[in-house]
Amino acid sequence: MLKVGVEASDDSALGGGDTDERALMTRVGAGDAQSFERLVTRHTPMVHRVAWRMLGDAVEAEDVVQDVFVKLWVNARDWTAAGGGLGGWLRRIATNACLDRLRRPRFVSDEGLPDRPDEAPQADLAIDAGRRRAAVAASIQALPDRQRAAIVLTYYEGVSNAEAASILGVKVKALESLLVRGRQALTQSLAGKGLLAEGGGA
Repeated sequence: MLKVGVEASDDSALGGGDTDERALMTRVGAGDAQSFERLVTRHTPMVHRVAWRMLGDAVEAEDVVQDVFVKLWVNARDWTAAGGGLGGWLRRIATNACLDRLRRPRFVSDEGLPDRPDEAPQADLAIDAGRRRAAVAASIQALPDRQRAAIVLTYYEGVSNAEAASILGVKVKALESLLVRGRQALTQSLAGKGLLAEGGGA
């Protein structure tokens, strides 16, 4: 069983960088479990974050993490560095795994997205921030699958439009259209919850 904890890792301490990751993948392809564990530790937070935001379910997100790193282990020998490097490759696998899961019937957990710790000193501010996070998360979950993926990749993961389009297998113009429709839907949803003026930014 893979370890899929979501603690943030210090890439500098792990010796990050494209050259290092190519070397690690070469060793993983040769069956080096220690190099595999280093890559799992390094990339689990990003993979879990994408899956959590796409699926809105912590258990399913961890299942996606497991699936992604199984594929890394199995395909390491054939992996070649390309645009986005190893992180981009894993992000693509995670996104597609989430889209596959969203296309099939599934049990929707009432667990919801876990709140991140809020350091606001005043309780009312903390409550307002928590409600807004929950409302935004629910609005994102209500988006059509590909709009949701486009929003998560570009606005939350900071992926370029070109890379997001590549991950989703669409042209950049189509990706931009998904983003426009997704933002419009989020704006309307948040406005309906009283969190945003109709026509404002999400």
